[in-house]
Amino acid sequence: MMKRVFLALGLGAAASVLSGLVHAVEEGDPAPNFLLPSIYADQPAIALANMPGKTVYVDFWASWCAPCLTSLPLYNDLYAKYRNQGLEVVAINVDNPIEDGLDFLLDTPLDFLIPSDPEGEMATQFNVIGMPSSYLIGPDGEVKLVHMGFRPSDMKMIEDAIVANLPN
Repeated sequence: MMKRVFLALGLGAAASVLSGLVHAVEEGDPAPNFLLPSIYADQPAIALANMPGKTVYVDFWASWCAPCLTSLPLYNDLYAKYRNQGLEVVAINVDNPIEDGLDFLLDTPLDFLIPSDPEGEMATQFNVIGMPSSYLIGPDGEVKLVHMGFRPSDMKMIEDAIVANLPN
């Protein structure tokens, strides 16, 4: 009987610790920092810490995700429209092998930063549960918007949130 009580207490404590580790990033949370290699071998690594005072739209995507392939060119348009006002778009590719993401980018060149996370380490840190998943980070480093999935009709809401959080 005593063994069962200790086992139950031990499992409860382990579940409590694990639930703390898989806390989903939510609006109002500080954004997890990241340092990831660029998907392009000749480009430098990409770190959130190198974007202080910027509004950063972080999007997790994969080449096999149909909504991702629709959203990325639209995010490119947003980036062109607002980058001079302090917007950075960081589209974290989770393809493994990386070549799958690179093949998509050959047909759809994008102007913003594209780090590679083939092992899903940052996706795990953000607790991404589906593709695409996006996080708008304000100039103060706080998550202002969490957006799961994508439909073209989402663009107005996303753009409004970006504009409301631009530093300039």
